Amino acid sequence: MPVGGTGALNGDDRLGRMSVASVIFNILHVVAAVFIVGPMAILPMTAMRAIRSGSVSQVRTLATSTNIFSLLSLLVVILGFGAMGFSRYDTTFASTWIWLSLVLYVIALGLTLFVVVPAMRRAADNLEGGKAVDAEAPATPGESTAAATGGYGMIAGTSGIATLLLLAVVVLMVWKP
Repeated sequence: MPVGGTGALNGDDRLGRMSVASVIFNILHVVAAVFIVGPMAILPMTAMRAIRSGSVSQVRTLATSTNIFSLLSLLVVILGFGAMGFSRYDTTFASTWIWLSLVLYVIALGLTLFVVVPAMRRAADNLEGGKAVDAEAPATPGESTAAATGGYGMIAGTSGIATLLLLAVVVLMVWKP
């Protein structure tokens, strides 16, 4: 054991203890995932309610918030790299659960940034233009279903898929196959 303190505080993992840096990165990674990725997954579902109620300002705010939280979620990945770097286990990018989690996360991020957020902005524009947005409305002749519903189905389906992908990432992080 190193002189001057307990092994856990000085990075000695002979007894299976984690270094202080490893503990800090793991805590920051999990806390960031909860408070950043959680809203990234939930805000589009809140936006669907705002669309149904016709609240233009709320839909715009939720679109902006979803965009910000999605970009901030990159911080979770960076902290995860830090946790991986300080891990006492042989964790590398070649580990199946690491690369698969990254692939699923990138797909979820892409769906959110390039499909969900623009659909939320279009829904706000439709509401602002006086178009009623109805999640169940049939399209009139010559009008697409997406235009009639203000992209409601696109937001619901794509954000649901992104959320399931993020859930799969959580399962991989815990299971570590």
